[in-house]
Amino acid sequence: MTTFPQGFVWGAATASYQIEGAAREDGRGPSIWDVFSHTPGKVADGHTGDVACDHYHRYREDVAIMEDLGLHAYRFSVSWPRVLPGGTFNAAGLDFYDRLVDELLARRISPVATLYHWDLPAELDWRDRDTAEKFAEYAEIVHHRLGDRVATWTTLNEPWVSAFVGYGSGRHAPGVTDPAAAFTAAHHLLRAHALGAQALRAAGADEISVTLNLTPMAGDPEVTTLIDGLANRLFLDPVLRGSYPDDVRAHIAKFTGLDLGDLPYEPIDVLGVNYYTIARLAADPAAPGHAEYPGSEGIAWLPPHGVPTEMGWEVIPSGLEDLLLRLSRDYPGTPLMITENGAAYDDAVKDGQVADTERIAYLDGHFRAALRAIEQGADLRGYLVWSLLDNFEWARGYHKRFGLVRVDYESLERLPKASAHWYREVIARNGLD
Repeated sequence: MTTFPQGFVWGAATASYQIEGAAREDGRGPSIWDVFSHTPGKVADGHTGDVACDHYHRYREDVAIMEDLGLHAYRFSVSWPRVLPGGTFNAAGLDFYDRLVDELLARRISPVATLYHWDLPAELDWRDRDTAEKFAEYAEIVHHRLGDRVATWTTLNEPWVSAFVGYGSGRHAPGVTDPAAAFTAAHHLLRAHALGAQALRAAGADEISVTLNLTPMAGDPEVTTLIDGLANRLFLDPVLRGSYPDDVRAHIAKFTGLDLGDLPYEPIDVLGVNYYTIARLAADPAAPGHAEYPGSEGIAWLPPHGVPTEMGWEVIPSGLEDLLLRLSRDYPGTPLMITENGAAYDDAVKDGQVADTERIAYLDGHFRAALRAIEQGADLRGYLVWSLLDNFEWARGYHKRFGLVRVDYESLERLPKASAHWYREVIARNGLD
């Protein structure tokens, strides 16, 4: 592979509820995902994050694996209900992240902290306006403890998923199915991002970010414009320009009487980009609409081209290249970081190894697409692969494996896959010294 620019950051990412376990230890309170996963029928085979990968107890082993891979950075999320269970400060909850950050720095791995990756304390709700203010208070508390060692702070991970999968289709926690609730949650999440960013800025945070899952569209613009607005511009414009696009604002007004003019704004230093696939769309008068895109009646989602991943997602690296160039064109001056990209495959252990050649091909194609975007002017600063470990894949439970490292969910043994060894070689040839 052609060499990436000097200073390019390579790493991996995880999320607290997906890997930590220790759901009831050291004062941690329940999250909406604890409640959801323990509700019969909500998660495949009744799986929960109670134990997950037991990273809470095995973090030193996991950080040693990161060091062996040569990672420059590790993106993790802080568990809000571990820090503020029931709204009360729990010092023991932050102690874990103290230990994790110190272990990362001891092995020369830069910590990248995400404050919210979907595990909202169970007593809170994104339909409530004051949840945004509570998030800002939480951000300030975490920064006060870790800000002397953590340079990069991400407010939210994928607010589109939190809003429209959590409150639109109900496939994710808290399992609400109401278009008005989905738009209300989206608005309050955007408020939380801005207020949290303001709190972090006031506290002296070095670098502030937000991570958005962004989906390029394929199809006639008359069909794709609405879905692009709901999937992408609904979040991009408020975060990077301070207001909603006019067409999105008008669409939201069809479902809710929210005062959209009360949206605060705080510039960010880098935009986190999560990319997995594209959406292929076509007009179809008989299409009933998609619950995660309220008002999408008459638009059909077409099946993927080629062989999809285990998630059913089309493998299309050119979509990443197009996305990075679009962001550079439409939102100039915004540094970019790929904060998630990866694939789930049906990994099999044979002779003590996992020869996940499909994942290697997937990552290789996307790395090359990212490099092409850089060569055309995209200000891409780094690439964090999803995920370091196989983990709890939300409503799909433990059935989908994204990890560079295989986790045996009975013994909890870690086994680096062929993709992990390949990634080590990529890192050694590219970017930072």
